[in-house]
Amino acid sequence: MKDLTNGSIVRHILAMAPPIMAGMVSIMICQLVDLYFVSGLGDAAVAGVAAAGNAGFLINALMQVLGVGTVALIAHAVGRKDRSDANLIFNQAVALSMLFGLLTLVAGAALSRLYMRSIAADQATIEAGTTYLLWFMPALALEFVMQVIASALRATGIVRPAMLVRVVAVVINIALAPVLISGWGTGYALGVAGAGLASSIAVAIGALMLLAYFRKVERYVGFNATQWRPQPRQLKRILNVGLPAGGEFAMMFILMAVVYYVLRDFGAAAQAGFGIGQRMLGLIQMPALAVALAAGPIAGQNMGAANGARVRETFVKAALTTTVIMIGFMILAQLKPELLLAGFSNDRETMAIAYLFLRIISLNMVAQGLIFTCSSMFQGLGNTKPVLLSSATRVLTYSLPAIWLSTWPGFRMEYVWYLSIAATTLQAVLSLWLLRREFRKRLALPPKEKAAEPASPEPVAPLAREPA
Repeated sequence: MKDLTNGSIVRHILAMAPPIMAGMVSIMICQLVDLYFVSGLGDAAVAGVAAAGNAGFLINALMQVLGVGTVALIAHAVGRKDRSDANLIFNQAVALSMLFGLLTLVAGAALSRLYMRSIAADQATIEAGTTYLLWFMPALALEFVMQVIASALRATGIVRPAMLVRVVAVVINIALAPVLISGWGTGYALGVAGAGLASSIAVAIGALMLLAYFRKVERYVGFNATQWRPQPRQLKRILNVGLPAGGEFAMMFILMAVVYYVLRDFGAAAQAGFGIGQRMLGLIQMPALAVALAAGPIAGQNMGAANGARVRETFVKAALTTTVIMIGFMILAQLKPELLLAGFSNDRETMAIAYLFLRIISLNMVAQGLIFTCSSMFQGLGNTKPVLLSSATRVLTYSLPAIWLSTWPGFRMEYVWYLSIAATTLQAVLSLWLLRREFRKRLALPPKEKAAEPASPEPVAPLAREPA
């Protein structure tokens, strides 16, 4: 366990952000690898895999329910030196992860084709997306347990093991993708099914590795099957923090679904171009998102320790860092988008759409970085309801106008991107205002009240350095 209530905040952020980013980038690279090798199968396959990947936002919503609730509550427990509560929260989250994983497999089998029919441009895209989803669902189901373990480690200041596991998983996926998709070395090509299968195999191996590490090395929190029986009070604590954050990802699913819906009249090339551009945009935003996510546990531990000044300082330094990062990538996307998108498709129309999308939507990046930072701070504070409110505002100010604009006779897809800039900027402003209000409410305790907060009598294990 690493104590984040002392020492340089910037040093803590810079130590935690790279491993967090490496883990997230590895997930994104898996998706980009799938798109890269699937691109040889045609625009319908690319559009199908990209659209099917959007369903991951919905699954990520459930993952965030577990991840955010686990990080916030365990970080608070660590800050107030309450080890027993940290273990109870962890094991209740493990039980929820098993339930959510099972529900994911059932929903994937029942609803994949229905989902693809609602957004795809043609029958070939529907078939490609449905096939990919069915083979990719085991990977998403396994991600729940990995999310809980990685979140527990991050709450205690340890991020490197989860990163290493992610890197190994992406290497395995990269190795398997051409073999299973294109039949390299075997002569038996599975097409889009191979893309989903490669990801599922890689995630399964990664899950086993992370589980083995956790059982062997982690000492502050651990598995205790006697605590897996659902305890309504503890589940309510996790869900109170996690559900609004999960709702934020559900809102992202709605936003992406709206984009695919309004683009379907432009054909598979438009949906494929958007899918490629969106994946690359997500990749280049990862450094700023990693900084924001690193700030969450720092704020959480200091919130548990009743150190309001340090919580505020965490936000200021994280926001400045994400802004600098996002400005750098925005300039690159404006001047040389071809450096970021080269090689994903040989179709000139598809790539022209991807270049246009990235050049316009990159103007969002500074605002998006501030949204990332505010969201992570709300998680650290233990109140994620404002995150859901700001996300819902973005959905309303974007989705309804986008659908309305798509009915215009002279509708152009660029209108969708410019509308996104306005909606994202509005969300950033609202998030900053809500966070300022939350600071005033939660960090304004007088010194006597802070000092009166009871400490847990639980014995605490001696602090140790993060394992390599």
